[in-house]
Amino acid sequence: MTPLLIPLMTFATVATVTPGPNNLMLTASGLNFGFRRTMPHILGISFGFPTMMVLVGWGLAGLFATSVILHQGLKILGSAYLAYLAYRIATAPPMLPEGEGKARPMRFWEAVAFQWINPKAWVMSVSAATSYTTLAGDNFTEVAMIGGVFMLVSFPSSSLWAAFGMVIRRWLSDPLHIRLLNITMALALLASLVPILRS
Repeated sequence: MTPLLIPLMTFATVATVTPGPNNLMLTASGLNFGFRRTMPHILGISFGFPTMMVLVGWGLAGLFATSVILHQGLKILGSAYLAYLAYRIATAPPMLPEGEGKARPMRFWEAVAFQWINPKAWVMSVSAATSYTTLAGDNFTEVAMIGGVFMLVSFPSSSLWAAFGMVIRRWLSDPLHIRLLNITMALALLASLVPILRS
């Protein structure tokens, strides 16, 4: 496993820092609610995805791979929820002052649970579990190590996207521009559904 550690850290960093449903929603949350209120969302991803990855690596992937109904159900549920989140982002009140308004950022356990219907999280989990474990090694230990690496890189990657949203918020003074940016991010989130629905 040791020779695979550097490639694994590279994969984990690239996988968590590139655009996807988690990062688009973190940017929207940082934009609309600020970094401090987005922190439970960041922590939920940082804990939820590595936990999911470990459980997938320990055997859940096989369960879902053998059941067409579970696979299709996950795809439909995930796609519907992503569409709902895109709607929430597109209709979020622009320049919402911290602590005001009815809209709120995603909570910790919501972010944890979301990983299980996040298509990118599934692809990353299965890819890591199959690419960075060895036939001769201890699967339990190797998968736990992979989860540890993802936990290590998830927090800074997630924080970066939330901070990016907050920086954009400071640059934009016109609520209309915030609204347009929210709609753009919502459309990008919907676009991420295209390869899922085609598969």
